[in-house]
Amino acid sequence: MAAATLGSQRFKVLLAGVFSQILCVGIARFAYTPLLPVMQQQTWMGDADGGWLAALNYAGYMLGAVLAASIRSVYIKDTLFRCGLVLAVLTTAGMALTEHFWLWAGLRFLAGLSSSASMLLASGLILHWLLQHRQRGELGIHFAGVGLGMIVAAVAVEMMLQLSFSWQTQWWGFSLLGAALLVPAWRWLPRPEKPVVGANTANTQTAMPPTRTFMRWMLAAYFCAGYGYVISATFLVAIVEREPLLAGMGNWTFALAGLAAAPAVMLWDLVARRVGYLGALIIAMGIQVVGIVLPAITANAAIVLLSAVLYGGTFLGCVSLVLTMAGRLYPASPARLMGQMTLAYGAAQICAPALTGMLAEASGHYGVGLWLAGGFVTLGAVLLACLRRVDQTAQRLDAAAKATVYA
Repeated sequence: MAAATLGSQRFKVLLAGVFSQILCVGIARFAYTPLLPVMQQQTWMGDADGGWLAALNYAGYMLGAVLAASIRSVYIKDTLFRCGLVLAVLTTAGMALTEHFWLWAGLRFLAGLSSSASMLLASGLILHWLLQHRQRGELGIHFAGVGLGMIVAAVAVEMMLQLSFSWQTQWWGFSLLGAALLVPAWRWLPRPEKPVVGANTANTQTAMPPTRTFMRWMLAAYFCAGYGYVISATFLVAIVEREPLLAGMGNWTFALAGLAAAPAVMLWDLVARRVGYLGALIIAMGIQVVGIVLPAITANAAIVLLSAVLYGGTFLGCVSLVLTMAGRLYPASPARLMGQMTLAYGAAQICAPALTGMLAEASGHYGVGLWLAGGFVTLGAVLLACLRRVDQTAQRLDAAAKATVYA
């Protein structure tokens, strides 16, 4: 394949990943965040109900992680990825058809399942294609789609609110947008090619199976990161809208977080090349702690906006770095370790929203939940700092990051 043709194909493959992220994560998953206050105003939903629906969404995501970790065949993964795209559109449309809690719960669960298609299955498929075609195995551009999805979700809700659309109409609008995004996401990611018999690939040459110590500490640290991430991801708009001085800024704050997230994933790739993957993760989590707890300290508009930038600029970088590490450790089957990592991340995302929603309903504010989230992320950074000092796998990963060569 000519260099120009390969470069064009690489661009379309990465764009397919971006569009799948906007659909499966930005719409099917994150549209719920800016729509939560709208649904609370126009329906019976309370804080605890909103938290439980978010928890069930992340439970679906965890099931997707289990599937990604257990399925070896790249062809089955490709089929499930495409099913996930369709499921994202259908579950988004379904939210407009009912006000029954358990029907909503089922739809949010399935929407979470669909989001794993872009976060895990598409990540593995894209990384597989890149390595197979001797392209650099970095996923920063792919994960930038999550930040773009946040922007799309927040801006779309704000625009539809200006048009006085009801919460049902807004879900319908998102489903139509999702149907449009499905087309390039489906068409531009090629079906997996059958490997040439006897061909040497980088997949088997660069495998670095992790030690047990690495896996235990990394899973614990990633659980902590997941707890911190999900609180702002679920409640950021509601937190901002409850402050009298910030009323009306919720959706724009969420969009700002997405705006910070979109380019940040590529910047964290650059940071990793200087300080290694774990070094970059420690820095990102340290900054994220500040972003999480700032709204619990003050309702100053500038500080809250700074909080959104710090949060958006770090949470997605953490995900991208960890999943890229998984690709480095198991390049022949990256989704396997991606799924295991995401199980730890997702476990926190199930318990954290429900607990935070109940705390908010009992206290009337989200302050306790934010401080608890900041504490978990701090613990995760400490675990990574210890791991970096004692484990050989961590040292090899850091060395691989610093030795990254662009194809």
